[in-house]
Amino acid sequence: MTATRRRLAAILAADVAGYSRLMGQDEEGTHERLQAHLRELVEPKIKEHRGRIVKKTGDGMLAEFSSVVDAVRYAAEVQRGMIDREPDVLQERRIRFRIGVNLGDVMVEEHDIFGDGVNVAARLEALAEPGGVCISRMVRDQVRDKLPYPFEDMGEQSVKNIARPIRAYALSAAAVEALPPVAALTARPKVNRRRPGPLRGTPRLSFVVLPFVNLGADPDQEYFCDAITYDLTTDLSRISGSFVIARNTAFTYKAKPVDVKQIGRELSVCFVIEGSVRRSGNQVQVNVQLIDASSGAHVWADRFDTDRRNLAEAQSEITGRLARSLNVELVRDVGRRIEQEPQVNPDAGDLVMRGWALHNRPRSLANSQEAQRTLEWALDLDPRLIDARIGLATVLGVAISNGMSSCVQQDEAHVERLLLEALERDTNRSTAHYAMGVLRRNQNRFAEARIEFEAAITLDHNDAFAMYQLGNILRYLGQPEAAIPYVEKAIRLNPRDPNIGLFYMGLGCCHLLLGHVDPAVDLLRKARAANPRFWAIQLFLAGALGLVGDLDEVRVALGESLKLKPEVNSLARLRSYLPFLTHSQHQALADKTLHAGLHPAGFPDE
Repeated sequence: MTATRRRLAAILAADVAGYSRLMGQDEEGTHERLQAHLRELVEPKIKEHRGRIVKKTGDGMLAEFSSVVDAVRYAAEVQRGMIDREPDVLQERRIRFRIGVNLGDVMVEEHDIFGDGVNVAARLEALAEPGGVCISRMVRDQVRDKLPYPFEDMGEQSVKNIARPIRAYALSAAAVEALPPVAALTARPKVNRRRPGPLRGTPRLSFVVLPFVNLGADPDQEYFCDAITYDLTTDLSRISGSFVIARNTAFTYKAKPVDVKQIGRELSVCFVIEGSVRRSGNQVQVNVQLIDASSGAHVWADRFDTDRRNLAEAQSEITGRLARSLNVELVRDVGRRIEQEPQVNPDAGDLVMRGWALHNRPRSLANSQEAQRTLEWALDLDPRLIDARIGLATVLGVAISNGMSSCVQQDEAHVERLLLEALERDTNRSTAHYAMGVLRRNQNRFAEARIEFEAAITLDHNDAFAMYQLGNILRYLGQPEAAIPYVEKAIRLNPRDPNIGLFYMGLGCCHLLLGHVDPAVDLLRKARAANPRFWAIQLFLAGALGLVGDLDEVRVALGESLKLKPEVNSLARLRSYLPFLTHSQHQALADKTLHAGLHPAGFPDE
């Protein structure tokens, strides 16, 4: 048996922030990326700074150095080196380390070290923010005049299983990012991918349909081109195993120069679909191209000549030929428009397209009312139109949600009638189930809303909005952990949505309710950056910051929330504005997290 011996050492503890969440999203890809980081950056740097890895712990490691200066320099260089890796990976999916460094007496065995100094290093690691470094006072005293890193005093910290408070100093992730790039070992990890563009784990059949270009002489026909783009985006979900970027994100590329390789990298998709439409009277010509995003090569292209009456049939044929060109199965949807509405009045169908185009404009009372009138006109012309019923119900439902309804009860009853009529004729319309879910959510009938959003996703597994709404409903029902994968997929499907701040807020609130305070703060800050004018984001961020004790920033965020929504000035008022907060399971989680974080800033109960 090897005798135990003691020595003074600089002890470094590191782990991956949010490792369980990352593994849950992509187990093989996360493991492979972590091993690449260890192999290409972490381990070579250890040797460069004369340290040794004592042991690895799955998502982290314990290391020792004979020099505390070497240990801190190593920690800073590894964190700076990680910034330049994984540039194609979404921020919330990147691997980020937390590192703690302590100086202390350790007991040394052949494959491990023990003692109070090791335990303190582990607690310092837990205090570090993702991408940052946290050190003890003893370490700070040793490196103060030897290294140029701007450590900030965190004060005395009481930590688990350590009797005395620890004086801690932090090198924040922002401070690390401001350091000069690491001269070597910053190459991107060599991940074995089929193609260089998309992330590992992205389905091979991943698409974005870019807005079709209007080649006609009449600029007023933009709505017609947009409608074809929307329909093809929906129809691509009929390809088995497909992953299709939401139209809100796709339309951020409208009327801009297109670099399909860049788009493939930004959205992590394998294929880009481009097209153009030329309409002359009732005649329509549609050109479509399927492009490999990694190489820019054309996989398939075709032209379709049709008329307005047979446009749905032409769109079905486009999707079918796309599927055949990729040698994949096209899921047969018994609810296809062409089968249910073979003799649609072309003028009524045209009005439905106009109505949806108006609905998809920026939210305003004028746009909502014009969309409503247009869809009602379509129903007057052809009362059989299922799409008109669903469109009108959707417009009215959104108006109710956004406080633009002058008679909520009457409009809710009208929405319910429209949707029940649509679903009676065709129960396989995902958009009808989605609109019904929104109605049930507005009525605080969360269990029924959950069923409707789940039905919408079953029928269209690329519906980012249904994913987001289902995540919200699960959170309202007190199940934030179950909600997270749905909101994360909604963000992947729709990363450039103009309202992406709400997506990040929903995800941040889930983590907050689970007590994952650091990722909650990061996500709510991202939400605020995307939508600084939404009071609830500021308020929830204040609650998260209150839990980490940053009272100055809490007061700023709380002040912004009250400036934007002065009437929400207590928990009682908050619950009256957001009734889901009163659900028993949600409230129990919120009392321990959100409300506990708001109290230190003086946010009253009544």
